[in-house]
Amino acid sequence: MMARYCSLPPAAAASLSLLLVLMATSLSPVAAQNEPKINNSDHVIIVANMLPIDLQCNLTFSPNSLNVSFWKKNGEEIAGTRRNTTNTEYRIAKPKADDSGWYQCMFYFLSYPAANATIEVKAAPEITGHKKSENKNEGQSALMYCKSVGYPHPEWTWTKKVDDRFVEISNSTGRFFISTRENYTELSIVNLEIEMDPGEYQCNATNSINSTYVTTILRVRSHLAPLWPFLGILAEIIILVVIIVIYEKRKRPDEVPDAGQMKTNSTNNHKDKNLRQRNTN
Repeated sequence: MMARYCSLPPAAAASLSLLLVLMATSLSPVAAQNEPKINNSDHVIIVANMLPIDLQCNLTFSPNSLNVSFWKKNGEEIAGTRRNTTNTEYRIAKPKADDSGWYQCMFYFLSYPAANATIEVKAAPEITGHKKSENKNEGQSALMYCKSVGYPHPEWTWTKKVDDRFVEISNSTGRFFISTRENYTELSIVNLEIEMDPGEYQCNATNSINSTYVTTILRVRSHLAPLWPFLGILAEIIILVVIIVIYEKRKRPDEVPDAGQMKTNSTNNHKDKNLRQRNTN
């Protein structure tokens, strides 16, 4: 049995479509009017010697009873900020680069989806950890790194000093590898070459606020480096032996007994012995 479909006249179909559009547009403002409304602080940029920062959020309209409000930093709840209030505040007492990030005031209701507002606290990058120097042997691998605080997360570049200027590192030889994630970067060099790789390396961190850099000195030693202490001791022994030999050869003549003098002393001793024997008899 074949199903029968009835089609509306063109005029009726057009009227039905218009009616659906009107219903949708009339419902949208109502839904928007029922959404929570939050007034929040403006974005902030941290500078040196800054006064305390107060981040504020005010829930001006709530479609349902408030259950709890609290603050988040970079997606994680800040301990000790849970309240049951529509006007919430979070203070950064001594603002520094480590305090930068994206903050959210969160409002949870008894029977309505949660609402939030985001406040960005920005700061220039500040490099907080790196290697001042790296000492390796020829043929080994070297690893240099930098980590920073500051928001937005910086863009990282690595450079090497060549002819009194710093040149961005490229992996043309297949021995340089750069790994970067948010506030951390590292440079790895494999199969070190004593002629090419020693020198000064810089990591540079740049965001929309400012940029900064630090320097790491890479030293590459020869394959014979482990033998240097032994060779040093051996050289000292050889020098000591040479000094002793020279000293023995350069003794003063009066320190060596003369053969004639030894013979005279022997004759005198023999006469003294005979005289004592006669006196005894």
